[in-house]
Formats: sequence, structure tokens, C-alpha cells
Amino acid sequence: MLMELEKQPMAEAADERNGMPWDEIVVGVLKRNNVRLVAYVPDKVLAPLIRRVEADDWFTVITPAREEEAVGIVAGAYMAGMRGIILMQTSGFATLANVLASLSLPCQLPTVMMISERGTIGDHQLGQALVCRTMRPVLNTLNIEHFSIERLEDVEFVTDRMIQQAFTTQASAAMLMSPLLTNRNKKEY
Repeated sequence: MLMELEKQPMAEAADERNGMPWDEIVVGVLKRNNVRLVAYVPDKVLAPLIRRVEADDWFTVITPAREEEAVGIVAGAYMAGMRGIILMQTSGFATLANVLASLSLPCQLPTVMMISERGTIGDHQLGQALVCRTMRPVLNTLNIEHFSIERLEDVEFVTDRMIQQAFTTQASAAMLMSPLLTNRNKKEY
């Protein structure tokens, strides 16, 4: 049985293990935590999640031109009483140090980010690989809680707890979606 699962695409393999793929689990967690606003800059790795939230009328979905705009949109929504999340890839995160350090952190605005971890484990794009090396040091320097989700069985727990912690403590949080989770059994990004 395990050999058959390893040959299937990740979403199908997830069905056998947990009943649903990682992106469907995330949608459920967002709903349980009343995270209604999703701001994203298009990303191939997060595309299954993006398709799910766009197809669900429960969510308000906004596609800004840049990740910095997404931070401003989510911050404004939070001040108006709506919880949000930003979906992006590693290279998009690389543009955020200033807006996080000058808006989110000093104003204690919980900026919840889900970042597809590009530039590692078989990603052959040099730009992604270079930027990936800076992501964790920047998160550490800004003292932003972050966790890399690598296994399907961790998706619900980590996503749920990171969101709860961010909104309870009014602090930013980043969930890094590892290619061990999102890209397993695929040949390329």
C-alpha cells in the first residue's frame, strides 16, 4: 500500500492518510479561526490553496500587485475587525522587511503569512535559492515566530496554533510550506 501511495501525486496520497490534502486542511483551519481575508500574490506552489479560497464565498480574496501592499491590506482589515492572511512565495517575502519593521511590528498588528518555501530541495532557480537563504535570518532578526511545515500530519496543528498565537499576542507569524509537503512526487516547481 505504501509503495502505491508514493507513486501517486501528493494530494491523492493525502486522501489515503488523512482524508484531505494539505490545502483543504488549511481552508478548514482558516475558517475555524475566522480568517476571512486572503491576500495573495500568485504562486504556483500555493495554487491549490489559492484555487480553494477563490472558489469559496466565505473568503474575501484580494490579489495586490506586491506583497508589501498585501501587508497594508491585511493590517487595515485587522484594524477594521477582520482577520486576514497573506499567501506568498519566498522571493515575495524578501521584499517585506521594511513594511514589517515599520508597520506590523511596532503597531503590534498580527501579520499572518503562509510562505511557499522556494529555492531549496531541488528548486533550480538561482534567484529563489539566493533569497531562500535570507528568509530565516530576516524572520529571526525581526523576531517573527516561524515554523516550517514539512509533513501532512502537522498542517492542521501548526497552522491552527500559529494563527491563534499571532492574534492572541498581536504579533506576526510565518508558516513556511516546505517542498517536502507541497512538492513531493513532482519533478519540478
